[in-house]
Amino acid sequence: MADGFDVRTTEASATAVEFAGISRTPAVTPHIAAIGVATPTQDYHQLYIDWAESRLSNERDRTLFRRMAAKAGIEHRWSVLEPITDFYAGDRFPSTRTRMEAYAAAAPRLALNAAADLAQKTRLDGVTHLVMASCTGFVAPGIDQILAAELGLVDAERTLIGFMGCYAAVPALRTAHHIVRSDPKARVLVIAVELSSLHLQEDNELQPLLAGLLFGDGAAAALVCAEPQGLALSNFSSQCLPNSQDLIRWAIGDQGFVMHLSGEVPGRIRHALAQPQLRQKLLGDLDPATLDAWAVHSGGRTVLDAVEDGLELSPQALNVSRQVLRDCGNMSSATLMFILSRQLERGARSGLALAFGPGLAAEGFQFRRAG
Repeated sequence: MADGFDVRTTEASATAVEFAGISRTPAVTPHIAAIGVATPTQDYHQLYIDWAESRLSNERDRTLFRRMAAKAGIEHRWSVLEPITDFYAGDRFPSTRTRMEAYAAAAPRLALNAAADLAQKTRLDGVTHLVMASCTGFVAPGIDQILAAELGLVDAERTLIGFMGCYAAVPALRTAHHIVRSDPKARVLVIAVELSSLHLQEDNELQPLLAGLLFGDGAAAALVCAEPQGLALSNFSSQCLPNSQDLIRWAIGDQGFVMHLSGEVPGRIRHALAQPQLRQKLLGDLDPATLDAWAVHSGGRTVLDAVEDGLELSPQALNVSRQVLRDCGNMSSATLMFILSRQLERGARSGLALAFGPGLAAEGFQFRRAG
């Protein structure tokens, strides 16, 4: 009670409340109705392994690289470059300009394939908003405008989330979540598309070549709306881990985008997840043992191991994330939506989504089966 007003409202409230004589309805719960996914057709994982090994002059480094490649938990990675060997042929690797021209041509096509897959799973009429996430390319007019025109969404409100890295699907879905909560009639198309294979570097050192072992291309599209279908979204969280801003870096160079991925990342994640503060922010009062689904970004085998250890999960808890890693590698922001798509298909009831990226930052949300 404050100044004569009795305000008692929660998201779960079942009745309207009176505030200063104005009737307000309870907040809606946004849902991911369905998710569509797409990968290119060129599998370049073994090609990369052979190429990277040939660049290491030290036999000890080659032996270590072969061992790490065998233990990576990855069998396939896909590229829009067909054949990829032509794009990287010659004495000098392509300039950033050449790579961005390839992005402008290929990224919309792959994103449209994901949207077409989504259209097979749910109706896409009446889309009011388009939220795009991508960190592997820039083009203007933006990829959001290109896709809006291709999809006939010229009147849709557009938001472009760029250069946030592997966790960008969470801010994209969070943006859609806020839109639907403010306008229950909104139907938000969320698309993440990443072409990591455009950014292969002329490295001869073991550490960057090992980092390049992880990444592939992919796109995912989701419809977020108030209709109670698919997965209900709630409890979004965001946390930058202290003293870790240099562990994952992503810079624009003269020959593509250059990533720095420290070997300290898994250990830092493991330590952070063992701390009560981050656990509380991600899980609230939920007991991890009560969740039947985990959607943890497949940043790499050691990252998944770190999450499993830090949250004290069962060895099977991250199976879906490991399957996506095996089949597609790390597709940056698109990866989390691939995992959520598989969790939807297997009938997941309740779970936690979690992704890590530059910063080092952790982004997550809770989800549950509609109904």
